[in-house]
Amino acid sequence: MKMSVVKKSILTAVCIALCVVLPQAFHAIPNAGSVYLPMHIPVLLCGLICGAPYGLLCGLAGPALSHLFTGMPPASMLPGMLMECAVYGLVAGLVMGIRTKKLYADLYLSLICAMLAGRVVSGIAKAFIFSAGEYSMAAWVTGSFVTGLPGILIQLILIPTIVFALMKARLIPERYPKDD
Repeated sequence: MKMSVVKKSILTAVCIALCVVLPQAFHAIPNAGSVYLPMHIPVLLCGLICGAPYGLLCGLAGPALSHLFTGMPPASMLPGMLMECAVYGLVAGLVMGIRTKKLYADLYLSLICAMLAGRVVSGIAKAFIFSAGEYSMAAWVTGSFVTGLPGILIQLILIPTIVFALMKARLIPERYPKDD
């Protein structure tokens, strides 16, 4: 059973709203955005659940609307964040097209590919466009992997659990339905 365009659109809108709301929940903690990466969660979820075009839309609209309504991410970080999140949503949806016959393998393959691709694209954009000459490999590794390690771990634990729970609750179709 496939999801309708209407259902995918509604889920995408919810994920975009979460891109605005989740970072606000972490606002009281210093540097929480760069440590816990709350905006990445709904973008990755959207790509995994709704597919590449919806994930791409969520990755672009989420940070843009969050900046517009809350000022976060700040204007200096917005272009890199737009590119990173857009790639997260797009790649998560594209790689979910690969079927391993195991739900968790599909989810982790998609998540890890998306997380790496988004960070690489963001690093390249910062190094050559947005912070040309001021952005080093050390800054990229620190910002993309070291500082965000708690957020990366949260994503790897929480996102597959959410997808599995949504399938069990029949809110989204089972990826590999069992024939009864």
